[in-house]
Amino acid sequence: MGYEAILVFLIAGVFLIVLANFLSYLISHKSDNPQKREPYECGVETIGPTWVQFKVGYYLFAILFLLFDIEVAFLVPWAVVFKEMGTVALVEIIIFLFILGLGLLYAWKKRALRWE
Repeated sequence: MGYEAILVFLIAGVFLIVLANFLSYLISHKSDNPQKREPYECGVETIGPTWVQFKVGYYLFAILFLLFDIEVAFLVPWAVVFKEMGTVALVEIIIFLFILGLGLLYAWKKRALRWE
């Protein structure tokens, strides 16, 4: 019934992405020299292997940051409709924050928040 519009937008989106990539391929400057594939670190040549593994803690720290960043994305719409929904909204947000608090407590106990 109303799916035709979704299909048209999907086809248009795929077409525009393919068109942009094709035009980029046609217009872009192509240079293939050995220096292009070297790693770049502030203009200084690297000493030793350039592929270094990072500690898992950095990734955990980034994931926790994203988690609490998304929490704000949920809190803003809630704050907008808080007066209209009343007590139901308050109870729901308390449950939401409690679950996030449990996640923060778990990360704290696992020492995921320590920057070492």
